[in-house]
Amino acid sequence: MKIVVLDGYTLNPGDNPWTSLEALGDVTVYDRTPSEAILERSRGAEVLITNKTRLNAETLAALPDLRCIGVVATGYDVVDVAEAGKRGIPVMNVVNYGTEAVAQHAFALLLELCRRTALHDAGIRAGRWAAGPDWCFWDTPQVELTGKVMGILGFGTIGHRVGELAHAFGMKVMAASPRKSAAEAAASAAPASYPVDFVERDELFRASDVLSLHCPLTDQTRGIINASTLAMMKDGAILLNLARGPLLDEAAVAAALASGKLGGLGADVASVEPIKADNPLLQSPNTLLTPHIAWATLAARRNIIRIMAENIAGWMKGEPKSVVNKAYLV
Repeated sequence: MKIVVLDGYTLNPGDNPWTSLEALGDVTVYDRTPSEAILERSRGAEVLITNKTRLNAETLAALPDLRCIGVVATGYDVVDVAEAGKRGIPVMNVVNYGTEAVAQHAFALLLELCRRTALHDAGIRAGRWAAGPDWCFWDTPQVELTGKVMGILGFGTIGHRVGELAHAFGMKVMAASPRKSAAEAAASAAPASYPVDFVERDELFRASDVLSLHCPLTDQTRGIINASTLAMMKDGAILLNLARGPLLDEAAVAAALASGKLGGLGADVASVEPIKADNPLLQSPNTLLTPHIAWATLAARRNIIRIMAENIAGWMKGEPKSVVNKAYLV
């Protein structure tokens, strides 16, 4: 079994061996694959594994030996899943690998926005504390989370865990689905060990002191945070986006940050990645950006390789797991 990994560096920069995958066949790993090298490197592979390297219809048509595709991520828009299905090629993704990592990163961003620890550390190192007239100083409001409303849009596994952490901080947790009513969202959600109020989407926007996005990118959610929905939100509310960049109308969010309508933004994603130099969020006040690393703890990356190996092993036995293109398979 010839297995080719097209872009494995971010998953394994040297600390996360491919051992479980190598037990399944002859594995070739490329750190990165430019578009012009995809066909050359993929020829003869029965299993292709990709993270962000795109596999379009033209590429799939030129790979007659290809029998299975693994996406070492939850999102799978890099693969033409319909075309793969027409060719009888299952596409398998990886889910529930980084719940703890992403939820904790959400709070890393939130706590930094509320307390600005790095800013004050820099002030100390510049001599401001030693030279100051008082026994302490602060340059930004010091915000407590206790009693504030954490609004979660998309109450899946990660949203559920973010709510649990919010509850531990003494926050009131509210949740909504971008595509279901409050009653439907409540009925379909996994049981929570803490109180959650399921509300309609617009009510979530109006009530949240912190709004955390954990919904997938679809035609319905693209640009869901826009001038209209921002206008519903409390003055000074904090927005967190650890889902997908295009959930935000970034120009509208930048304007809301500049005006003070939004009190802060913490985002691990951007509409185009890597972020472009003209992205308006780069110039926005009270904004923290990280380079799509919420998922990237070693524990989570180990989970990805393990789960993908389990998926492929299942496929080899005729029991494929996490197939995202079942509707297209012939």
